[in-house]
Amino acid sequence: MTTKRAIVLVSGGLDSATTLAIAKSQGYACYALSFDYGQRHKIELQAAQQVAENIGVIEHKFIHLNLDSIGGSALTDTNIEVPVNGLSQDIPITYVPARNTVFLSLALGWAEVLSAYDLFIGVNAIDYSGYPDCRPEFIAAFEKLANLATKSGVEGHDFKIHTPLINLSKAEIIQQGLSLGVDYSMTISCYQPDAEGHACGLCDACRLREDGFKAVNSPVL
Repeated sequence: MTTKRAIVLVSGGLDSATTLAIAKSQGYACYALSFDYGQRHKIELQAAQQVAENIGVIEHKFIHLNLDSIGGSALTDTNIEVPVNGLSQDIPITYVPARNTVFLSLALGWAEVLSAYDLFIGVNAIDYSGYPDCRPEFIAAFEKLANLATKSGVEGHDFKIHTPLINLSKAEIIQQGLSLGVDYSMTISCYQPDAEGHACGLCDACRLREDGFKAVNSPVL
């Protein structure tokens, strides 16, 4: 039986590391895809490489984009401060315009080349910052687009967008990752780490990470 191939988006954060481990545990031959998109927290790319090597992938591809030339986000424009006052009810300035649409589109292209009809992305709609491109409605719409817009889809090779974390709390994500042997010390979630990669402990991503580890009575890694 031929092992199924999957493209897994790997950012270097907690969620994507868990997603990669889940895909691997389900028997997929995993191809990791990471993006250098002009983010201020480029240290995450080193984490992505460590995570992919540790969990084990067939190939790890890095694609360079310049979303910082568009701006509009605290993650791509250093003139915009990263919020540190806790989670709000509004879509925060750390939202990167169209990021997951762009990432999944490029992942879809590589998937078609590899005849890999399964794509994994670690979006979450429970413990997250309110990003619109992390919602189930977006994933369902993109999957429909993927099967309309590709040669593979037209020829009957349906693409599936897997979101194994989408309805899990941060604590549940961590529990699942720990059960699969994920080494979270290799990951980084901070939006504004220092030059040595130390997390700020104040941004939304840091707060969600800390709360998740505390909820499972684990030291914060």
